[in-house]
Amino acid sequence: MSRALRGRRILITGAAKGIGLATVERFITEGARVVALDRDEVALAALRGRFAAGSLDTAEADVTEPEAVSAAVAAGAEALGGLDGLVNAAGIDLIASIETMTLADWNRIIAVNLTGPMLVTQAAYPHLRAAGGTIVNVSSGAGLSPLKHRTAYCASKAGLQMAGKALAMEAAEFGIRVNTICPGAVETELFRSSIDTAPDPQAAYETVRARYALQRIAAPEEIAAAILWLTSAESSYVTGTAIAVDGGRTFH
Repeated sequence: MSRALRGRRILITGAAKGIGLATVERFITEGARVVALDRDEVALAALRGRFAAGSLDTAEADVTEPEAVSAAVAAGAEALGGLDGLVNAAGIDLIASIETMTLADWNRIIAVNLTGPMLVTQAAYPHLRAAGGTIVNVSSGAGLSPLKHRTAYCASKAGLQMAGKALAMEAAEFGIRVNTICPGAVETELFRSSIDTAPDPQAAYETVRARYALQRIAAPEEIAAAILWLTSAESSYVTGTAIAVDGGRTFH
């Protein structure tokens, strides 16, 4: 491995599963010291047992709860002696028509996918200013090209992209780079649950797969590799961009 993040101190949300977990694993392999933030304490405990002391700290918090976020980020920054990077990977999905979606559904999606990253970023920002760090937001290809029956999800992910671009403008003077990645379908628990609850799971899977020029679903590790690049010095002149890591869905 290149050890591209040797000595870097990174906070990752949504860290107990899926893209967040794959990012934790890759970053530690690349030499980073990581704070894994998630609301699932059981999963965090299992994660702590996998890595050597000093490479991983954990923090339990729901990203929609301001006080919990502030306390968790402060504790994480103290444990690492500061922060050099942030990855906002926490997120949820909702499949519902406009007629069946409730206001509570809408509010929850916006709270987790858009307000949550803002709360974490606000809490981490003073530490990132001191270090001239990086922020990577995990949006979705659904924020670039919409999907049927995902109005709230698409809106939240498109909003996250624009928030990242706007923040990049004000953060640049402090040497902070802010970028967004837009994954397509990824083999995660979230994706699998949406497939398995379909009337015909195999047909549903094939329908999704056919949307992609590469004709396959991504592995979480492929998304983590893109996040790694945007966090590393290899992307030192990249900020304010949203990169589709989607196997070609947005042009296919």
